[in-house]
Order: sequence, then structure tokens, then C-alpha cells
Amino acid sequence: MTTPRSHKKTTSMPKIAATTAALPVVMLSSLALAQSATALPAVQPQRMPATLAAAMKAQASAVSANVIPASAVASTIPASMQPMAPAVPAMYTIVRGDTISGIAARYELNTNTVLELNGLSANTIIYPGQQIKLSGSGTAAPTPAAPSPAPSPSSSSGAATYTVKSGDTLSGIAARNGVALSDVFSWNGLNNRSIIYPGQQIKVGSGTSAPAPAAPAPASAPAPTAPALADTGAYTIKSGDTLGGIASRLGVSLSSLLSANHLSMSTVIYPGQKLAIPGAPAAPAPVTAPLVPSTFLGYTYPAAVVSSANANKALLNAAPVPSTAQMKGIVADTARRMGVDPSLAMAFAFQESGFNQRAVSPANAIGTMQVIPSSGEWASQLVGRKLNLLDPYDNVTAGVAIIRALVNTSKDVNTAIAGYYQGQYSVSKHGMYDDTKAYVAAILAHKKNFS
Repeated sequence: MTTPRSHKKTTSMPKIAATTAALPVVMLSSLALAQSATALPAVQPQRMPATLAAAMKAQASAVSANVIPASAVASTIPASMQPMAPAVPAMYTIVRGDTISGIAARYELNTNTVLELNGLSANTIIYPGQQIKLSGSGTAAPTPAAPSPAPSPSSSSGAATYTVKSGDTLSGIAARNGVALSDVFSWNGLNNRSIIYPGQQIKVGSGTSAPAPAAPAPASAPAPTAPALADTGAYTIKSGDTLGGIASRLGVSLSSLLSANHLSMSTVIYPGQKLAIPGAPAAPAPVTAPLVPSTFLGYTYPAAVVSSANANKALLNAAPVPSTAQMKGIVADTARRMGVDPSLAMAFAFQESGFNQRAVSPANAIGTMQVIPSSGEWASQLVGRKLNLLDPYDNVTAGVAIIRALVNTSKDVNTAIAGYYQGQYSVSKHGMYDDTKAYVAAILAHKKNFS
């Protein structure tokens, strides 16, 4: 019995030593005593440190051998690995959703530099298709001593004038023509809240050979015309007019002018609109033609509908809109995105308005696709968001959504086309009227041209 036990001990101890070789020496003291007591061989399977401090030092050395020194690690990303900034184009074409600050950030430019380069201000309205400069000269605002880049103003009427172009601001016009902004306000009856639009004529001179900053007398210039205007009892708004300027020229207070016409400071006025002059004789004013007539194809529309149509027409006249070529692209792209044959959508746009976003009918059919407000509400439900028919993109979206719904719910394309003109319910109940049949034929002919 002694021999087997002694044999068992001598064969198991090396196994214990092998599995605990990594433990500190304090944990192996009992094992060392056991080995000496049983007369194990003096040679150990692995050399152990003599002290705990030596073991810790050896362990630290092994760890530090695999650590990269901090001095060898770069503190910044090498230039060759940094992302390249996008190249700055000389010209940039505005797309929907763009802002000047967003464009500047995209190309790592200063917003104020881009504004000054294009003669814009922080509140200038930009629109899709408009082109702006991102590089070149003009990073500083032009000085009055160098007005040569400006187009030559016309002076046939004795006072120099300038025709407003897309992107223009009153401050930019004043700077390019070498005149003070306050003078431009005075000569045109404007202020810093006035809205200008392309095609508008702006006076940039007082009619004298060299306008000096102190020479214009805003209060006395319009005085001769004030009595004549006030005697009429009404005033017809002209391009460039503001309520404050009208009140000043007619010698009435702005508050009384607003009160007499049930207006507020935020009311939008438009050329051709009539204003009552407080305190003037109530003589009948000459009747001028409205922007939108009340009769079309022998049918006279309700006064409320025609009034709304005139208001929408005035807003569209005063706002920048895409060109015919740009509207064609908007119609085709919107149709593709919404799964409608682009040639069919373009045929409707051509037949309805000739791709004219400013078109408004006596029925208050608005814009390129000639959508009336009630149909616009239906289109909003079809696409799941509120659509603004005065916006060229929303207007086309509304028209294409209606075309898609009619095609999907009609027995054939001809019936769908008829539904856009006559109304789907009317077509199903009465069939196509003669003028509806002519409309369908016209749409099909246009579709071939755009295919």
C-alpha cells in the first residue's frame, strides 16, 4: 500500500506546479514545502520569480514591450488622409431647398462674401433655376466711385431709371449706380420693407446732371401732385408703391389710410388695386380692368371667386417664377417620380397654361396645371401633405396627383383626360360634352409631340 501512494504523489506534483506557474510566489509557498518534504526533483518545470516585486516587474516589462510609445502616434490626421473640400464652381444654379448660407457652408465659403459677390442681402428671395456666383471678383461691396459694371440706366423721362433683374436688391442697385440708398427710397416712394420684382423700373437719379446726397428733398418733390390725387377720392396702386409712400404723397396719415381701407401693416398690395383716400371727396374713380376677367367662354363666375382669382394673380405677378423651359423640366421630373407618363403630364401643362405658372383663370384655376383650390385640397389628401398651388413645384405635384388618380380609376385614358376637364362624376353621369371631346383630342395630340 505504501508504494502505490508514494508513486501517486510523485507523479501528480509536477502537474500542480505546471498549472500554477503563473501565480505569485506567496501563493506557492505551501507547494514548495510539500515538494521538499516528499523529496521531489530539484529541477522546476518553469523558473519562478523570487519575490512578488520581481514578478510584478517582469509582468510590467512584458506588457510595455507590446505598447506603442505615445511619441510615435500622430496627434493629427495626415493631410493626405483628410477629406478633400469640394471644388468651388464659378457659378451655381439654385435648386429647391437651397439657402445662401447652406450653399456657402457646402463649399466652405463665407456667407457674407457670397451675398456681396452677388449683390444680395440676407432677406433676398432666391428661387430654383437662379444662378449665383461663388468665385471671382466682387468679394467687397462696390463703392459709389465705381458704378461702371451696372447696366446703363435709361434717362428718356429726365430721371435715370433702372430695370430690376432677378436677385437685385435696392441697396445693390443704389451702390452700382453710385447713389445713396436713402435717395433711391425718396425718388421711388419706397422704404426698407418694400418688395421689388423683376421688370420693375426704379429711379436711380433725380433728373439733374449730378445728384448730390443732400440735394433731394423728399417732402417737397411729390407735393404738386398730392392735391390732384386726393381730389379723386381714390388712388390706384402702381409698381413700387408702398402704403407709407402713398400716405406721404397724399398728405394723409398712414394710420388713417390703413383704417379707411381695412388694411394692416402686413397687408400685401399689388399694382392696379384701388385705395380709398380718407378725407377726400367720395367722387367715383375711373374703373380699370381687373387682372382676371369675370367671364370666360360665355360664363360669368361669382364675384367671390373672381376676387380670389385676382388676388392670386397679383401675388404670382409679384413673385419670381420658373421660366417655360424650367417648368417643362419640373413637370417631366415630377411625373416620373410619381409614376405618371411624362408626355401625358406635359400635354396637360401645355394645354392648360403653356407652362405658365402665373396663369390664373376666372374660375380661380391656378398656375401651370390650372388647379382650382377645391381640387388642390383633394390633391393634398392624395399626396399626404398640404400643397400650396402658388408654389410651382406644389402646383405641378397637385396636377400630376390628380392625373394619376384619374388614370387609376377610369376605364381608359380618354375618360381620365375628360375627367380632368369636365369632372370625373360628370363624365360618368352625362358622358363627354362636345367641348370635352375637343379637349381630349388636343391632349392626345400634345402627348404625341412630347413623346
